[in-house]
Amino acid sequence: MICAISLICGQRPRIIFTESDTTIIKRRLPAAPVKTLIEGEDVVTAVGITRISLMNFLSPHMAPVELPVEWNECTQDTCIYNLTVIHKKHGTNQLFACGNHGKDVACCNLNISEHFVKCTPNIKNNINEHIQDFQIEAGVASAFVDSPDGGLYIAYAGSQDFVGIHRFGQEHMRPALRDIEQHYIELLVSQQDHVHDVPQDKLYGFYNEKKKDSDMYSHMWKPFVTQLCLVDSGGPKNNLQFTWTSQLNAPLFCGDKDQKLHFSELLGVATVKADHWHDTRLYALFKNQWGMRAVCVFTMKDIDFIFKTSPFKNSDKQPDRPRMCVADSTRLRIETLKQIEANSEMEKCVEPMNSSGPLLSSHHHYTHITAHSLNGNHTLLFIALQNGTVHKVMHKQNGKDDITFVIAEYRPFNHRAHVVSLDLSLSAEKLYVTSQTELAQVDVVNCAAYGDSCEQCVLARDPHCGWSDDGCTKDGPVQDTEHGDFSICPSFTSELKISEDEESEDAIVQILLPLQSRYFFECPVSSLHAHYTWYHDNSPVSCMGEERQCLLLLPQVAAEQAGTYVCVSEEQGYSRVLAEYHLRVENTAAACTTGVLLWVTLASALLVQS
Repeated sequence: MICAISLICGQRPRIIFTESDTTIIKRRLPAAPVKTLIEGEDVVTAVGITRISLMNFLSPHMAPVELPVEWNECTQDTCIYNLTVIHKKHGTNQLFACGNHGKDVACCNLNISEHFVKCTPNIKNNINEHIQDFQIEAGVASAFVDSPDGGLYIAYAGSQDFVGIHRFGQEHMRPALRDIEQHYIELLVSQQDHVHDVPQDKLYGFYNEKKKDSDMYSHMWKPFVTQLCLVDSGGPKNNLQFTWTSQLNAPLFCGDKDQKLHFSELLGVATVKADHWHDTRLYALFKNQWGMRAVCVFTMKDIDFIFKTSPFKNSDKQPDRPRMCVADSTRLRIETLKQIEANSEMEKCVEPMNSSGPLLSSHHHYTHITAHSLNGNHTLLFIALQNGTVHKVMHKQNGKDDITFVIAEYRPFNHRAHVVSLDLSLSAEKLYVTSQTELAQVDVVNCAAYGDSCEQCVLARDPHCGWSDDGCTKDGPVQDTEHGDFSICPSFTSELKISEDEESEDAIVQILLPLQSRYFFECPVSSLHAHYTWYHDNSPVSCMGEERQCLLLLPQVAAEQAGTYVCVSEEQGYSRVLAEYHLRVENTAAACTTGVLLWVTLASALLVQS
């Protein structure tokens, strides 16, 4: 009977990396940060509720520098503002921040030095003047446009009268009143080309809207994307004054129409920017009512096309209604303003790129997603799970075909953890995983860990890595991320791969056991996409499978069990000997205590792996 490890490829990660397999450096946090900012390859600014921590992962034994925030509004002894919104500004050590002190709200520029953090008023616009009556919760979706005519965009969630996107700046722009519940996931500013000298820069918001007609047999949520023109200044007096006139909403679809599979709740959005805004990709994480997760990819081009061409839901085509940003929205016609007030939802939904289905659908409970474009040919996705682990996923587009592969699973914490955020370093070689109590830096370009042969390196299908004269290295020239075809290896042979050490008799582990004793042979598991088989004198024997070991159990040793035991892995036609033992059996029977000790050892091994 063939070994019990025959692991399914596809949505399961091929390999698992823990602290013993790759470099993971962890720093304790007093509480979950409001924002984690990657300042360099190994320098991180963790913005807490009332103070800022400066961390250097090149010196992990050095304590973080803890800096309290000094507010102009009050001294440290009289009041403390709790930070809720953080955005990076142009320039070194420059942040824009907002905080709450009771019912008071203040926003300012944060200037960070090695010794203090000073909050100075933002004099470019009148954000503080308009935001004082609005509480801001930590984690709220927001965006900041750092210009004299820019401002702070806040997306309020829930079902209150002011739910939706607000702009605080030279004037307070607000959404139209709607009796609907919305929860925003992400806000994105898109700088676009001018049309007839009119700026077309837009803000996009991604949110879930609660369906009014939902019942126990239908989806509760419906995902949307909305767009606003940054130059929108509202309608004229008494007619949508200081209310968005450019807002358009379109449903997002992620699923498989043929299989009637629909993912209706948006969980996260990762942006991969391109040289031209049209080509920017949005990797969106969804879940459905059954708890399954999926990732669909959308382009700004497809979103823009729906907003420019789709009819309005339950309305006439409204040919006179502008689909572009206008120079002065206060001059819009009354008839147009009535159309805007009546309806802003598109009839057609935005479908994934090339009208494809999900890139990835899984029963894994994914919670967060981030993405990075590598060499223009691949996109690397890092997706956090509910238990604190992270999957590294490769996406490559070949014509209209999408190729997706779950490369690895990283376990940054040695316990279950709730991931708060995922952030990549500028080179995308370090992943920062933030939990409520720890910040972990994970090396995600650990190419040597895939193995010491070209075949193992190519089977990894990691676009970071390839085979070279120095082994499996970063940017090695020999790699096939589409198929993992190791026949491209210069030393390829179809014969069973046996290392030089394994070819010698000295490499075979010699075991001497008494009759009726108990024992188990260990075989290391690396790739979870491989098949593992034990052979006893060339006959297959069953084994017990775990993530780290393929164990062959001998519950009661008999004379006929003497001989050679070989553990072989096979993956896509590549076979490799992983362990080899030669067992000799003594005629004397084993003492009971020996058998008990071996079973305790086996149980301990299994507990360590689990």
